[in-house]
Amino acid sequence: MMGDRIHPTSDSPTTASTADEIHQPFFPKPNPPPGTYVIQIPKDQIFNHPPPANVALHKRRPSSAASSRRRGCTCRRCFCFSLCLLLLLTVAIVVAGAVMYFVYDPKVPRYTVDRISIKGFDLNSTSQPSDPSINPDFKVTVRADNPNKKIGFYYGKRSSASVSFESETLCRGSLVSFYHGPKNVTVFETDLIGSGIRLSESMRGRLIADQNRGSVPIRVDLRVPVRAKVGGIKSWTVTVKARCELTVDRLGVDSRIKSKSCKVSVDF
Repeated sequence: MMGDRIHPTSDSPTTASTADEIHQPFFPKPNPPPGTYVIQIPKDQIFNHPPPANVALHKRRPSSAASSRRRGCTCRRCFCFSLCLLLLLTVAIVVAGAVMYFVYDPKVPRYTVDRISIKGFDLNSTSQPSDPSINPDFKVTVRADNPNKKIGFYYGKRSSASVSFESETLCRGSLVSFYHGPKNVTVFETDLIGSGIRLSESMRGRLIADQNRGSVPIRVDLRVPVRAKVGGIKSWTVTVKARCELTVDRLGVDSRIKSKSCKVSVDF
């Protein structure tokens, strides 16, 4: 007959020792070395409360995104302001030009060649066969007509004039500088001189044939810097160009103009 089993009580030392071993952690926490202080701070304070120095720095320095947005807005405002100013200036210029056009009705001056006298153009001379060059001298009388009632013109100093036959320029010169008043006709004379002009045999032959027929075509080109004057206001300088196609009976001192036509254009 087996004996009765004896169960240990709660006060038994063996039972208490066993329970302590069961609940004890597998890796016990190491104790801090002597002389060390451990301060425990809650996690919510660590993540939500930066140091006071960082808080002040963060308040003084704006975020990069906000700064970029402000710079973008400033650039857009400057661009819009410049565009509006340019549009207003363009509209003002167009309106002023329209008022000037309808009030003053500007017209381009008219030019024509009244007379022409030619020297040094002896094509039949054979006294110097070794030097076939010629030295023509053209004296051209130009008539300038200003049809405007309230607009005058200042003719500048850097003008030019030339006489040519086909593609060959025979002589060059310049025009006089003067003020051309409203509703005024001015006639002036200019000397155009050529030196050492060499004509090809074919061109010389055509000139001789045209002179024998009594019909020599030549062209007179004028380029004049002009400033318009309206009241007390002067405009900027523009270049007035005139091309006059002439037909003379002969290349001599007493040349007579048989036909002429001039076209005038303005180069802005």
